[in-house]
Amino acid sequence: MQDNDSRATAYTTLAPGTDYRHELEIKRSRFITVLRRAGTEDEARDLVAGLRREFHDARHHCSAFVLGPDRTIQRSSDDGEPSGTAGVPMLEALLKRETRSGVTDLSDVSAVVVRYFGGVLLGAGGLVRAYSESISASLDQAPMVRRSRLRICSAAVAHAAAGRLENDLRSAGMVMAGPEYGDRHTVLRIAVPDDADAVAAAAERILQLTAGAASLVPEGTEWVDEVLA
Repeated sequence: MQDNDSRATAYTTLAPGTDYRHELEIKRSRFITVLRRAGTEDEARDLVAGLRREFHDARHHCSAFVLGPDRTIQRSSDDGEPSGTAGVPMLEALLKRETRSGVTDLSDVSAVVVRYFGGVLLGAGGLVRAYSESISASLDQAPMVRRSRLRICSAAVAHAAAGRLENDLRSAGMVMAGPEYGDRHTVLRIAVPDDADAVAAAAERILQLTAGAASLVPEGTEWVDEVLA
């Protein structure tokens, strides 16, 4: 969920692409976990609906999801398991997941655990551990990305100077968002972290590189995936 008014300017989520699946067997019960990146509640619930069709003969399709940069949307369902033994442990496993040392910021993730009952009762404690472990084991294998809110800024320069300036900005580590070409100028678009200090530093760099001939104009924001180091 892309919220340009969120307090958070970055968070961790699943890499885009296909669903991520993992299976555990505990006392003959099968726990099939499926993770999907989801930006809205409808997208998160679509995963549950699809797996109900795919695994139509399973006894339980328990689910949890957390959405938004600030993780403001959190939902879970036990789907017939004893209250509090499935959905809540799944949600807690998502919320407490450390994406780096001391940081728990995983979001925009929908998780479903499909259970085929194996005939052996696990008890409340056993179910909590099984559902929590299913999520944790799946997250261990799922690739992650850092999703950052970047401020898009623009600088209008003469066509003849645009190529050199763009190369200089890239060499300085700035992220280019793609130029726009006008009749008299090339508008270079630069993506910087969405905070005042970063924008001020980028503006100063533009002034230095153009000897004051161009200035940086802050515009809107965009959420961008960045590969984790």
